[in-house]
Amino acid sequence: MNARIASAPISWGVIEVPGWGLQLDRERVLGEMKSLGITATEFGPEGFLPDAPAERAAVLAEAGLSAVGGFYPVVLHKADEDPLPAMERELEAYVAAGASTIVLSAVTGEQGYDGAAELTEAEWQTLFSNLDRAQRTAASVGVVATLHPHLGTVVEKPDAVARVLAGSTIGLCLDTGHYTLAGGDPVELVRDHADRIVHAHLKDVSLAVAERVRAGEIDYREGVRQGMYQALGAGDARVAEIVDALAAAGYDGWYVLEQDTVVESDEDAAVALENARRSVEFIRGAVA
Repeated sequence: MNARIASAPISWGVIEVPGWGLQLDRERVLGEMKSLGITATEFGPEGFLPDAPAERAAVLAEAGLSAVGGFYPVVLHKADEDPLPAMERELEAYVAAGASTIVLSAVTGEQGYDGAAELTEAEWQTLFSNLDRAQRTAASVGVVATLHPHLGTVVEKPDAVARVLAGSTIGLCLDTGHYTLAGGDPVELVRDHADRIVHAHLKDVSLAVAERVRAGEIDYREGVRQGMYQALGAGDARVAEIVDALAAAGYDGWYVLEQDTVVESDEDAAVALENARRSVEFIRGAVA
């Protein structure tokens, strides 16, 4: 297995959701990634890196990091909204930086991740069509498009993931945290559909905090703030088993440390760095 370990700015609290928390500057975030021995990163949300493809590539090169690709929230189920023109512009930066993977999230169209959407049959068919179109568009420039099942989006729970697997040819980004929180078994998903998993986001979770989010006692952001996501190996997501299952299936894609974090103070930033350090050590051991 050719294990490739990377990180993502969201592990430092850098996210696309307004009002989430302090957004640390990119020099600090990229520098702390390098201090942990990380050599590759996802791009992060719009505005974290320059929009211009050449400038984005230059910033990463100057930081000594290679580009994995990035998380790309996009509305895919509405027939009157074509997602491809904006995606094609985004892919220019992927090509310039040598990034391999665009991670699509089929968002509802509302801000944040506390909502839900029940699709009509016509909207499901539009989603499948747009996923396949996105896959072909990315492939035409040498990039792999993958779908990230994600809480608060239109593809969240295992039954929705099953519909995508049956209705589209796109590969999946297995997010160990989100799939666990949605009631799925990531080990079972790997065993049954290893050929469709082309990217991996590693999270560990506290199911005790997650149950409060599921019950509506606290919202998603508050759950994150209260420790819903744990350093790898410290939670309930069976991350080591998932990595073993991926290894057994011959997975050779990226393992991305991608843990939602809320940073509201310097103390929170220090905790985020320590959790990232512990997680990097865990995943190095798990994939060795």
